[in-house]
Amino acid sequence: MDNQIIRSLLERRSCRSYRKEQIADDELKAVLEAGEYAPSAMGRQSAKMVVLQNRDDIAHLSAMNAKIMGVETDPFYGAPTVVIVLADRNIPTCVEDGSLVLGNLMNAAHAIGLGSCWINRAYEEFESEEGKALLRKWGVEGNLRGIGHCILGYPESVKEAAPRKKDFVTIVR
Repeated sequence: MDNQIIRSLLERRSCRSYRKEQIADDELKAVLEAGEYAPSAMGRQSAKMVVLQNRDDIAHLSAMNAKIMGVETDPFYGAPTVVIVLADRNIPTCVEDGSLVLGNLMNAAHAIGLGSCWINRAYEEFESEEGKALLRKWGVEGNLRGIGHCILGYPESVKEAAPRKKDFVTIVR
């Protein structure tokens, strides 16, 4: 079957090498809108996105993330845009809802020629007092749980897909 959407889903790869230039506003808007339209349990829309394009804020969050991971390298790979996905922890499906947002963000980015990658450790970042202070600084309120980060930018390079494991799918009829 040849379908543009399925082909795009099969071709998307995590990008870990970005050009320095910032993505265009219309591209950012398109990706964020796709995130807004991600499915959510019972249509509750528990997720919230915070977009960072300020180099100082990105560097601060990158340093926090690296410290949690125990490395000194940039976990955001120099991407010029970081979309933090949080979700209302009072909603039992907050992790699932936020994960669907991240999936939509990454697939939309690929569809318009941007690179993207899911970066973990948002939970640990925003459980900390330092992370909660950042949310206050950015004017973000609520009983929110960090789900993940979607880094965005123009890809410097993209790797080929790893072979899929043989036992990935079991069909029971």
